Amino acid sequence: MLIFRLLLALAAITLSSQVFAMSDEALFAHARAAYASKNEIALSDDASQLKTQQYLLAPYADYWLMLLKLEKNNVRDEEVQNFLVQYLDMPFADRVRGEWLKKLGKEQNWGPFFEELDLFKRDDVAVQCYAMQGHTLLNDADVKAQAKALWLSNLALPSNCTQTFDALQLAEVLSVDDIWARFRLALQDAKLGVAKSTITRLPGFDTTNFKLLDRAYQSPKAFLENGVASYKSRFGAEANLYALDRLARTKIEDAISTYNKVEHQFEADNRAYGWGRVAYHAARSHHPQAVSFYAEAYGAMLDKEQLAWKVRAALREQDWQAVLDAVAAMQPKQLEEGAWRYWKARALKALGKNESAQLAEANAIFSKLSTERHFYGWLAAEELESVMSNPATDFIPTDNEVTAIASQLGIKRALALQRLDMRVEAKAEWVWAARGFDDPQLLAAAEYGIRQKWYDIAIYSADNTKITHNFNLRYPTPYRDLFHTSASNAGLDEAWVYGITRQESRFMHYAKSGVGAAGLMQLMPATAKWTAKRMGLDGYHNGMIHDLSTNIDLGTYYMRYTLDQMGGNAVMATAGYNAGPSRAKKWMHTKPLEAAIYIESIPFTETRGYVQKVMANAQIYAPRLIDKKGGGAKIQTLKARLGNVPGTGLPVIIEEDSE
Repeated sequence: MLIFRLLLALAAITLSSQVFAMSDEALFAHARAAYASKNEIALSDDASQLKTQQYLLAPYADYWLMLLKLEKNNVRDEEVQNFLVQYLDMPFADRVRGEWLKKLGKEQNWGPFFEELDLFKRDDVAVQCYAMQGHTLLNDADVKAQAKALWLSNLALPSNCTQTFDALQLAEVLSVDDIWARFRLALQDAKLGVAKSTITRLPGFDTTNFKLLDRAYQSPKAFLENGVASYKSRFGAEANLYALDRLARTKIEDAISTYNKVEHQFEADNRAYGWGRVAYHAARSHHPQAVSFYAEAYGAMLDKEQLAWKVRAALREQDWQAVLDAVAAMQPKQLEEGAWRYWKARALKALGKNESAQLAEANAIFSKLSTERHFYGWLAAEELESVMSNPATDFIPTDNEVTAIASQLGIKRALALQRLDMRVEAKAEWVWAARGFDDPQLLAAAEYGIRQKWYDIAIYSADNTKITHNFNLRYPTPYRDLFHTSASNAGLDEAWVYGITRQESRFMHYAKSGVGAAGLMQLMPATAKWTAKRMGLDGYHNGMIHDLSTNIDLGTYYMRYTLDQMGGNAVMATAGYNAGPSRAKKWMHTKPLEAAIYIESIPFTETRGYVQKVMANAQIYAPRLIDKKGGGAKIQTLKARLGNVPGTGLPVIIEEDSE
């Protein structure tokens, strides 16, 4: 036994000396591995040694150790408090505070919980539910309104929220109608599991009714036509409305014809609600009668998305009065969004050609909107005959200002994390360090990012200035020789190529999306392989996708292919680059559309925003590229750049697309 203990001691000493002999970065990597494998003892040793070696990133080892201790619930509250005091000015402190708050809430240790809650900055539903639970038990605050708002949201609620809602239901704050409302909302959002767990809160609910929901899910058309569930009982009505919504989501024409047969069996309020759901899916499917279906929903409470799509359906049909009516029904918060202010003003302008009051109201909206730097702001400026442009002069930070930024500890940590490919942590560190920067400091930070070839963080920094700007930093042109050559070879507008690349990767060649797109121009591996074959690029393999020259050549070739597929229409080609050429074609109207309306009515939120940003990017890049490298970028208004999208001249094919 003695020999065995000596061997263990010797092994520990050997391991300790090996750890001590590691370089800073090797020891840090060892600590990351220890955290990943939840090896608290090894991580503790590494954290201690990193602090002894005064390694710049040593705080992160301490951070991982604290997360591990909180996860295992083997840390004293005083230890967490000391950690938060020590690392008060670190970006990870608030996450630790959040995990500690969950621990305190679970233990119902409300004193320190509420003391620490005031310092918590993140949005965390679990912490929010613990706070409501604590206030309810202590009876020291009224949380009814907050709880109801959370209950009637479409957020996924963590398990600890159940206790809060149990208490509110027991106190009759959460009513039977509230339960039915969340049930409907869950079914509307296709969250069948949430719907089932919600409705079981009803006293005496018979869970055999779940079979009806399952049948509505599996065969919605037959469910409606065969009267599987009563249209008059509350549960039966909800099950039938769920079947209708599900059918409209996948087969809108079947939903319309079936609903016309059965709508009379619903009570008036449910009948209007059903038409509201049909109208919403019809609008997303670009059905030519979507506006008239919305009229059938008169009296129904339409949600934000339904109202947004009512506007979009009316725009496609050039029904400006319907646009105005839909915008008027929006809540003030939604109406503050740039899109709806712009289209309201456009509607007023279209309807008020001979009405000075309407024209004055439209111009007042355009005037205010034109001061905002986004797609709708620039379009608004052009309605006032002010062309979107870059400032005459850019603020240029001095070398001393850049050096001052580079010397900050947070910026140094960000660079060190970036070099270790810890990109999420690196960006968080940079953002935290820059949180109090004024405009000149942000631009100095952007310049430093450019010098480090950290283009996405440079753009982020330059994008956040309020008054003083530098558009060379906000819209950089790295790899100019490569882009100019590839764009010229493909016969493409170089400003458009830069516009797409800025949106795709922020010029970070290692960028990789959640779906696998890679490189500067974010090519899917299959697309890259197909494009390489069409180009005659012999010997291509997936490992080449991150090579700068290869990625740009493949990307511009594919842009040219997509542009040709769209008859030379850059707006459609941009949509096709993001969502696929077949979808971009499917979103066309029978008749020609103003391109801004085509973009507005793209069913995919991501693609809609993508096209807006790419085209605005290209508009800003164009004057910056003119007469450089022999470039002949065309200077025009944004509206002219967007142009019109031609009509198909064919009957509309109705088919809703899933994002």
